[in-house]
Amino acid sequence: MKKILIIRFSSIGDIVLTTPVIRCVKQQEPDAEVHFCTKAAFRNIIASNPYVDKVFTLEKSLGDLLQQLKAENYDLVLDLHNNLRTRILKARLGKPARSFNKLNYRKWLLVKFKINRMPDVHIVDRYLETASTLGVQNDGQGLDYFIPEKDEVDVNTLPEAHRNGYYAMAIGAQHYTKRLPIDRLIELCEKINAPIILLGGKEDVEVGTMIEKYFQVEPFLGDKGATTHQNLAIYNACGKYNLNGSASLVRQAKAIFSHDTGLMHIAAAFKKKIFSIWGNTVPEFGMYPYTQDFEVMEVKDLYCRPCSKIGYPKCPEKHFRCTREIKFEFKLPVVGQEVK
Repeated sequence: MKKILIIRFSSIGDIVLTTPVIRCVKQQEPDAEVHFCTKAAFRNIIASNPYVDKVFTLEKSLGDLLQQLKAENYDLVLDLHNNLRTRILKARLGKPARSFNKLNYRKWLLVKFKINRMPDVHIVDRYLETASTLGVQNDGQGLDYFIPEKDEVDVNTLPEAHRNGYYAMAIGAQHYTKRLPIDRLIELCEKINAPIILLGGKEDVEVGTMIEKYFQVEPFLGDKGATTHQNLAIYNACGKYNLNGSASLVRQAKAIFSHDTGLMHIAAAFKKKIFSIWGNTVPEFGMYPYTQDFEVMEVKDLYCRPCSKIGYPKCPEKHFRCTREIKFEFKLPVVGQEVK
């Protein structure tokens, strides 16, 4: 039996994007035992994956993890992270290894000089190239995400307005410059004009609450006798569910609106219609939704974009045009009909 270790320490979206490698190696390499190594915080993304035989996690000590991995006596290590810590692990394991090419120089050219030398290849296919030494090929089945039954969300537990269909909106992102400002999120909700579930972590609760309350305020008469805004069914689910619970809500949504973040890739795993929103980052980095059914919302040809391959806590140019000037142009079917 051949033992293969796959390493990807973080983060949510990046780990989900490695799942075709996991599946293809397991299914195409006879008698392969596939192990996966990640940070402890992300273990649950992989824990229910039937193509993974064992999960190892980086807790506090790289040395402790190294001792556990040494005991497995791997035949091959596939490093899909390729940073300092994974290089240390590979060197000390002393086993045959293949490493993912992060193309950092090409990304630097795109960020610094807006010179695009990135290959027109999705990062999933680049991950799969790392396993080419095994003869592994893309099976065309896309991404995987497996939700334990205990974490599935029953739609009957949702507010009544959302039980017959809703759109999901992932309002968070790790970096501020990837996220729409709150007034633009409200504008997007108004444009959707249908029941919406807001998704995010505990750090997104405050923004979600503000959006929810905006549409719950009792209308009042202004100087011209008009109401201030529409009454829209918004459910703030931010911080109410773990990642698997949020994934369950994504799976059951009619479509999802998402920034360049992990829930976007989870939605792709469920073959959902995705409206992907891009601020300071660009799809050309190769991390757009790995599905055929998606639309991109972005400000193309903006002189300062991309300003980073990841993001910033504030706009370096102080105008934030990359999100301020996005046009919300899309058409949705009536909730209750399938999104094509």
